[in-house]
Amino acid sequence: MSLQNPVFIPGPTNMPESLRRACDMPTIDHRSDLFKDILHPARDGVKRVLKSAVAEVFVFPSTGTGGWETAITNTLTPGDTVLAARNGMFSQKWIDMCQRHGLTVEIIETPWGEGIPTARFEEILTADTAHKIKAVLATHNETATGVRSDIAGVRRAMDAAKHPALLFVDGVSSIGSMPFEFDGWKIDVAVTGSQKGFMLPAGLGIAAFSPKAMAAVETGGLPRTYFDIRDMVKGYAINGYPYTPAVGLLNGLKTASEMLMEEGLDNVFARHTRIATGVRAAVQAWGLQLCAIRPDLYSDTVSAIRTPEGFDAGRIVSHASKRYGVAFGAGLGQVAGKVFRIGHLGSLTDVLMLSGLATAEMAMADLGLDIRLGSGVAAAQEVYRRTAAPVALAAE
Repeated sequence: MSLQNPVFIPGPTNMPESLRRACDMPTIDHRSDLFKDILHPARDGVKRVLKSAVAEVFVFPSTGTGGWETAITNTLTPGDTVLAARNGMFSQKWIDMCQRHGLTVEIIETPWGEGIPTARFEEILTADTAHKIKAVLATHNETATGVRSDIAGVRRAMDAAKHPALLFVDGVSSIGSMPFEFDGWKIDVAVTGSQKGFMLPAGLGIAAFSPKAMAAVETGGLPRTYFDIRDMVKGYAINGYPYTPAVGLLNGLKTASEMLMEEGLDNVFARHTRIATGVRAAVQAWGLQLCAIRPDLYSDTVSAIRTPEGFDAGRIVSHASKRYGVAFGAGLGQVAGKVFRIGHLGSLTDVLMLSGLATAEMAMADLGLDIRLGSGVAAAQEVYRRTAAPVALAAE
């Protein structure tokens, strides 16, 4: 790999230099007053990105997987039932975690490439008159397939069924990059990490709890120590942690939130949509198809691109890395070898994306696929020329 080239994987994402500098700071005493000026602005910044007035934000030295564990261990009890659709690698991983913790998971098997079946959720929840289901798991953006599910629709299904279950949402590859409404969608726990929309290194797991979820913490019966948010609440109250925090990453999170708000969340989301639309135009020009089966499911942060039957898509990823020093994402789980993934989230521009599309074309042509060099790039250029946002020039 070449460190001079941007990456086109769906996380960790490219880092702005300002965030690298924010994370690269001298050691401070994390029990001193200096730390509170990092800790609380970082948590408040996440809250703003989530568009929430009520969420309690907890940040662990961890990843999004730690956020999943935080959600379930703080609110549920062994033997509780949760409802989930299995439509990709990351929904599967969260299901597996629940099962390992002694929870009963009612699984709706869903084709990889489809979104969460909200109508089926409503049927199951309506039939659950005894309210055995205690939580609904929803993966907002399935990173393995490039599928965005309708979380507002999940909430409508729960409300239509008049069901009191908690709503847990994996927003690891959507928060900070695509519209996300913690309060508007009445989410109870939202999970993300530092390495995607926040454009930081991996190392922080982030979980936001609603007042309803906070109340459930008092009755949750699963074992919890490292991820016990009751300890975090006590630590935050005295401007600290129950253990050693990742101070540099927290300072980066504070700065990343400020950057997102300075750009404006609507502008951030529009930028991601514009770049993703260009990628999708390139895929069409190549004569290929996305794993996501309908336009309303298309992710604005990652595109999983199907290759012709019998062609190992992993060869594209390997060849691009070895020949051109550029990273793309490999297929995972059921779509391993069938798709390669282009990540288009975080610190990325139209111009950088064009370089990734050009590299993908070269790799595919090198490997004998019927790809005309320049075809996808030209299609994306037309999108970007039509929709490019004006660039503010620095004063001389």
